[in-house]
Amino acid sequence: MGAGVQPILEADEFDDAIRRIPPGKIGVWWFLASEIMVFGGLISAFVLFSFASQGAFAAAATHVQWRLGAINTLVLVTSSLTMILALGYARAHNLARTRWCLLMTVALGLTFLLIKTVEYTSEIREGFVPGTSLFWSFYFGMTGLHGLHLIGGIVVNIFLLVAALRKPAWDFLERRIEFAGLYWHFVDVVWIFLFPLLYLT
Repeated sequence: MGAGVQPILEADEFDDAIRRIPPGKIGVWWFLASEIMVFGGLISAFVLFSFASQGAFAAAATHVQWRLGAINTLVLVTSSLTMILALGYARAHNLARTRWCLLMTVALGLTFLLIKTVEYTSEIREGFVPGTSLFWSFYFGMTGLHGLHLIGGIVVNIFLLVAALRKPAWDFLERRIEFAGLYWHFVDVVWIFLFPLLYLT
């Protein structure tokens, strides 16, 4: 009898745990799963074409500015840290530091875009545009799509910063920062994959 009851209790506990997950969090995870499919498909296609290019991709990659790419990698990794700290301070109900960390996250995101703009400008001046070769089509397509996702994250964090300045309910602020953090970290992880693929091929 006891052996038959135990699995039912475990199933109930599992159901209770699922119910405790905020609906918004599940929505964010579903959205990120769809985005993983998009970037995963692009990255897989890039790898396959790179192998088939017989060194053409590697030759084209020598013209990208890996130093700027490395700086941007450091910028994004740091922004993930400030996002984590923002959530930690929000949970500790430290409003001043929550605001500061959100502001730093936005500033670092804008810094990334500024560096990327400088990089794009330099490459276009040298004649490297999406139509130059398949490598450059992938390069501009993948980094451009990543940049659009980063802009979306910056907009969300600006919204959260404004909300923090207005002193909302802590439960509202904590949840929204947690959801935004999941998205922000996803964008950072995507770049960590793109950097070695596009800059260090």
